[in-house]
Amino acid sequence: MSTQPVLKKKLEIGGRILQIETGRVARQSGGAVLVSYGDTVVLVTATMSKEPREGIDFFPLTVDYEERLYAVGKIPGGFIKREGRPSEKAVLSGRLIDRPIRPLFPENFHHEVQIIVTVLSVDQDNVPEIASLIGASAALQISEIPFQGPVGGVAVGLVGNQYVVNPTLKQTNKSKINLVVAGTAQAIMMVEAGAQEITEAEALGGIAYGHEVIKEICAFITSFREEALTLGLAKPKIELEEPDPKTEIEAAVINELTDAITKAVEHCQAEKLGKMERENYLEKTKAELLPSFLSYFPEEEVFLSNLIEKVKKKVIRRFILKEGKRIDGRSLKEIRPLYMEVGVLPRTHGSALFTRGQTQVLSVVTLGAVSDEQILDGLGIEESKRFMHHYNFPPYSTGETRPMRATSRREIGHGALVERALEPLIPNEETFPYTIRLVSEVLESNGSTSMGSVCSSCLALMDAGVSIKAPVAGIAMGLIKEDDELAILTDIQGLEDHLGDMDFKVAGTRQGITALQMDIKIAGVTREILEKALAQALEARLFILAKIQEVIAAPRPELSPYAPRIFHMIIDPEKIRDVIGPGGKIIKKIIEETGVEIDIEDDGRVFIAATDPTAGEKAQEIIKNLTKEITAGEIYTGQVTRITDFGCFVEIIPGMLGLPGKEGLVHISQLAHQRVNKVEDVVKEGDQVMVKVIGYDDHGRLKLSRKDALPVLVDKTRPRNRRSPHKSMR
Repeated sequence: MSTQPVLKKKLEIGGRILQIETGRVARQSGGAVLVSYGDTVVLVTATMSKEPREGIDFFPLTVDYEERLYAVGKIPGGFIKREGRPSEKAVLSGRLIDRPIRPLFPENFHHEVQIIVTVLSVDQDNVPEIASLIGASAALQISEIPFQGPVGGVAVGLVGNQYVVNPTLKQTNKSKINLVVAGTAQAIMMVEAGAQEITEAEALGGIAYGHEVIKEICAFITSFREEALTLGLAKPKIELEEPDPKTEIEAAVINELTDAITKAVEHCQAEKLGKMERENYLEKTKAELLPSFLSYFPEEEVFLSNLIEKVKKKVIRRFILKEGKRIDGRSLKEIRPLYMEVGVLPRTHGSALFTRGQTQVLSVVTLGAVSDEQILDGLGIEESKRFMHHYNFPPYSTGETRPMRATSRREIGHGALVERALEPLIPNEETFPYTIRLVSEVLESNGSTSMGSVCSSCLALMDAGVSIKAPVAGIAMGLIKEDDELAILTDIQGLEDHLGDMDFKVAGTRQGITALQMDIKIAGVTREILEKALAQALEARLFILAKIQEVIAAPRPELSPYAPRIFHMIIDPEKIRDVIGPGGKIIKKIIEETGVEIDIEDDGRVFIAATDPTAGEKAQEIIKNLTKEITAGEIYTGQVTRITDFGCFVEIIPGMLGLPGKEGLVHISQLAHQRVNKVEDVVKEGDQVMVKVIGYDDHGRLKLSRKDALPVLVDKTRPRNRRSPHKSMR
C-alpha cells in the first residue's frame, strides 16, 4: 500500500459539496485531480511535453473530453459496444474548458499541453462540464505547467426572478436562461448561454451573479495548491527562458517600419479595400520592407518578419482607439452592407442567402417525419432531438485549400451556437409535427460566419413556412483595449477578430436575447465592458431584424410543394396493436399501399408523413377505421360479407387496400322480430343492412342485431290474448 499522502478539500456551491482530491490516482501525469460534485465524478489530468515545439507561433493546447457510458449505466449502441469518436456534446464540453484557460498561458510558452477529462460517474442534477472545468484549473495549478490562473466556472439559471447557481435538472427545465460563466477572481473570461428571449439586464445580472461564486472557487483552488505544495503533491512551476528582445535591431527599424505600415493602412482605409485586396496590399508592403532591413541584419529574417506583424497590429489598433477608424473605413458601430434573398433553391423545402460584407452564408431547411429525429447516445437524459442545425466551413470560403475531412471542432461549436440561438423560436411538436434540419453552408468568410448563419437560417425557416415565434438575428462584437482606453466594435471582420481582444456574439429577437458566446484573448473583461457591448449589440440586432423583415415579413403560409405533409392524430394506446398488426403486417401494408411514413408513439400519437396529401388522408382514414371505438347501442349500415347456418357476418366499417374492416356476427335469432328458419330467407351476401351493436362475446368479438335496428311492427290481424291450444288442454 502506497504511503503517499492524499489531499481532499471541500467547498459548498449551490447547496452541494464540491470535492477536489489529488494524490490517489493518475500520479504519473503532470497534475491529476479527482473532482466530485454530488454523485458526478470526473478525473482531470494536465500533462506537458518535455520540450517545446520548435517553429510555431501558437500555443499547442488540446483538451480531450472523454465520455464513458458506464457513467450513466449504459452500454454503447452499435456492433462494437465501446465508445468511439467523441460525440458532439463531448466536443462542445472540451471547447467549453479550452476557451477560458487558453488566454492564461504565457505568450512565449510553446510546450504541448494536454488536458484529459474522463467522466466516471454522472448525476443529472450536477452536470459534469462544470466539475471538469474546475478540475482542469486545479490540475494545471498543481502541475509544473506555467498557468496564470486559477479559473473557476459555474452554470447559472433564472427561475422566476431568482438566479440559481448550478441549477438542478428540475430547475433547469424551469429556467429562462442556460448560462455558463468562467473567469478568474478579477475578471470574466468566457460566457456561453442559451436563453428564452431575456433582456440585456437579465443577462448581465446572471453573469455578475456567477462571477461572485467564481471568486470563491478561485480562492478555493489557490488554497488547494498551497496545501498540495506543503504535502509534496504539487510541483514547482517551470522557469521559461525570456526571448532575446533584440532591442537594438527594433530601435533601428521601428520608425521607418511604423511610417510605412501606417501609410499602407491609410491606403486600405481610403480605398475601402476588400479582404483579399487588403491582404495582398499589406503583404506587398511587407515584401518591399523586408529586403531593405535584411541588408543590415541578414540573420534576422524571422525576427524582422514577426516585428512587421507586431507593428501592423499596433498601427491598426491605434487607428481604432485614437481615431475611431477601422481598416475598412467603417466607424465603430457601422455594419457592413447587407444583402438577403429567400427561395434561392428550387427543390429544397426552404432556402436563403445572407451576405454581410464579405461574409456569405447559404442556409437550407429540410422538413422530415418524426422518425427522422436524431437519436442521442450520450450521458444526458435527452434521447433524441427534432431540431438540428449543422454548419459547414469549406476551405474555399477563405480562398484556401485544405483536405476535406471530418467535421471540425470549430464547425461543431458554431453549429451548436446557431442551434441554441434558434431553438427557443421553433414551434413545438404539437403545432408543427416535423423534424427540422437546417444546414448552413459558409460560402465566403470575413468575420462572424456563425452570426451570419443565424440570420440566413432565420430567413430559410420563414421561407420554408416554419411558424417560428419571431425573427432572430445575430451580430459579433469586438474589443480593442489598452490600459484605460477601449473601443467596442460592431460587426467585426476577420482581421479585427485576429488583432482584437474579444469576440462577443449576441443573437436574439426584438424581445430579447436567445444566445450568447464570449471569448477573449486578454486577462478578462469587466461588467462595464459587457454592458456597453450588449447595448451596442442590441442596436445592431434591431437594424438587421428590420432588414430581414423587409425581405420576408413572416413565415410563408404554405409549405413547399416538395415538403412532406404531416397528418397528426391521437388514438387509444390500447388500439396501437390494431394498427400495427401481428408482426407489423397491417402497418407495413398501409405504408406499402399509400407510400407514406407512419410513426406511432407509445402515448397514442400518430404522425403520417406524405408528399401526396391524398395518400396521407387515405392512410389517416384507414387508421381511423382500424381504431374506431364501437360502443353498444350504436346503429350502423353495413354489408353482409358471409352467411352461415347460425347467422351472418356484417362489415359495419369497411376495410381499405385489402385490410380488414370491422365486422360482427348477427345471430339468426337477431335477424328479425319473427322466427327465422333459414338465414337466406332474410339476407344474402352483399346486402346492405342496418344493425345495432349489442355488445361483445366472451372472446371480444362484436355482436350485432338486425331486429333491434328495425322498428317494431304490430300485426293487427292477429287476435290479441289468443290462448295457446296447449294451455286450453290443461
